[in-house]
Amino acid sequence: MNSPRAPRYTDEQLRLAARLYYVDGLGQAEVAQFTRISQAKVSRLLALARERGIVKISVAEYEPRSLLLEDKLRSLLGLGKVAVIRTLPGATSGDARRAVGHFGASIAASLIAPGNVVAISGGRTMRELVRNLPTDKKAGLTVVQTMGSIDSSVAPVDALELGRVMARRCDGLFQSLNSPAFVPDKQTRDAFLNLTQIRSVWQQLNRASVAMVGVGTLENSIFVERGILSPDELAQLRAGGAVGEICGRFFNAEGQECDTPWRDRVVSIELEQLRTIPQVIGIVAGSDRSRAIAAAVRGGLLKSLIIDEGGANALPFPSFAGGHSAAPAFSNPKSRSGSVTPAALS
Repeated sequence: MNSPRAPRYTDEQLRLAARLYYVDGLGQAEVAQFTRISQAKVSRLLALARERGIVKISVAEYEPRSLLLEDKLRSLLGLGKVAVIRTLPGATSGDARRAVGHFGASIAASLIAPGNVVAISGGRTMRELVRNLPTDKKAGLTVVQTMGSIDSSVAPVDALELGRVMARRCDGLFQSLNSPAFVPDKQTRDAFLNLTQIRSVWQQLNRASVAMVGVGTLENSIFVERGILSPDELAQLRAGGAVGEICGRFFNAEGQECDTPWRDRVVSIELEQLRTIPQVIGIVAGSDRSRAIAAAVRGGLLKSLIIDEGGANALPFPSFAGGHSAAPAFSNPKSRSGSVTPAALS
């Protein structure tokens, strides 16, 4: 027995439905009553009207980036690429992360070439960006995890998961760092760093030409949220001058790693190692990270920045005088070539 054919609609039927819905402002239930068809079929008619070109939707151009602010920050901070993503008034922190992820993904992708080794960290804003990366095939791409696992569970915001997703979207390979991110003491850390599989990850990190990293703070830290940092350790880091964090490594206002016991317990890319990577893209949302971003730029930890408008406006930079900007507020050291060996291996 032949299955029933889908109903065929004439262009006149489609034009009528489209007129009632788009021009006259009737709801789908009212269109259904007017045309004597079911409401479910109205939805199909409207879709067909778009497919056949009867309905052509025109949207006034929306510029998602604050171009003037980008130019200002690029000049003042000495960065290679700056993208400032606009947000609507009243935007929440979640809104800002989604905007940076949606509109920043293509910008980040444009900085990655086939054959690159890309180091990636975790984070909520990073997750939004990675899930929006174009599904472009980049031949020979390798994605490398920059920091071990925070705990026994793998959260959607962890570098392990985001590295897998990015490699899949870009048709590349993924190399994981099979280690805890934080261990009890330096001796345990050194033992991990001497493992063959960890050495191989370090070799890849030394070959990285691009890194995508988030910038965290003590006050809004995923390590506190997941119970990794104790109150005593937080106090030690504050006493050590910590203002920000990248890949589990806390740094001071000059962008130098804080000399506390914490640094000897972290299994992640070292800040000196990060400085040697030619293109380090900070993926950030939130005005609460202004001091951390300023310190990271000052210490040469970032080469490019993708940030929301609120976060960009919160950055401390000098005012304009007579139409000319003052000298750059930050000194961004040039990239240095070479490789870095973990302290335990040197």
